Amino acid sequence: MMDIFFSEVMGTAMLTLLGCGVVANVVLPRTKGFNSGWIVITFGWGLAVFAGVYVAFRTGAHLNPAVTLGLWANGSDFFAGNDDYAAIPANFSNAVVYIAGELVGAFLGAILAWAAHRQHFQEDADPGTKLAVFSTGPAIRSYGWNFITEVIGTFVLVFVILMFGPTPTEIGPLAVALLVVGIGLSLGGPTGYAINPARDLGPRIAHAVLPIRGKGSSDWGYSWVPILGPIVGGVLAGLMAAAVL
Repeated sequence: MMDIFFSEVMGTAMLTLLGCGVVANVVLPRTKGFNSGWIVITFGWGLAVFAGVYVAFRTGAHLNPAVTLGLWANGSDFFAGNDDYAAIPANFSNAVVYIAGELVGAFLGAILAWAAHRQHFQEDADPGTKLAVFSTGPAIRSYGWNFITEVIGTFVLVFVILMFGPTPTEIGPLAVALLVVGIGLSLGGPTGYAINPARDLGPRIAHAVLPIRGKGSSDWGYSWVPILGPIVGGVLAGLMAAAVL
């Protein structure tokens, strides 16, 4: 269990360090990448996933409670194993360890992203801009429809990941990275595509506790959307994949 925990901590920390980092580089004043746009953010998050999956490969690199719960709903082992690593069964205790590692890793990665951009957080910027580095928010606030958007985006993520398994893609983490880029480009505009409860909650907690000048609210009223939406989408995807495969 400690191997699972530390693997997921390291992988998810790398994910949020690079993912929150690319948002900081685009939206914070006076960075070299300031105002470089949505395409940079989507590709940056895709490459963040690419790096995180490699870091946490020993445990299957879930990096996302929606993936963990989707695999559980699907009935798949959390990691199928190979000649070097034994299979990790999908059971309650292992799920708890995976999710704990993902949350801790997301929190730590967000703190590192803040440290890397600390001087730019000190510059004058709208509080909403500073929060956007850490967590997602809707372009048009409508909790019900925002929830549906997150369900759909996460369903696509988990369902397609599960469909990768029996197909001869032969490109490993690159396939997941490109999938995340595609989700961002196609479905990311309405909510910022959390599609991962840990990716949103861990950094949101970091935003709440870090000494950021003029940071404003952490928007806890919206926080349930990027938690419950991805969970529902991931579980539905796991069940659908089990029926299809």
